[in-house]
Formats: sequence, C-alpha cells, structure tokens
Amino acid sequence: MHDAQQQDLAVRRQRARRTALWVGAVAIAVYVGFILTGVLGR
Repeated sequence: MHDAQQQDLAVRRQRARRTALWVGAVAIAVYVGFILTGVLGR
C-alpha cells in the first residue's frame, strides 16, 4: 500500500510539473508577444 501511495505522489508531481511548465511557457509567450507588438507598433 505504501508503494502505491508513493507512485501516486510521483504521478501527481509529474503532472504538476508539466502543468507549471505549460503555464510558464504561455506566460513567456504572452510577454514576448507584448514586447513584439510594442516594438513593431512604432
């Protein structure tokens, strides 16, 4: 039973990490998009 809990925790951690990476990637994309619109808008 203890092993199953550890495995579940590992899967959760992996999913949380993947979600955090996606959120970070989207945030960077939005940031770069704002910079590009500011630069190209001149």
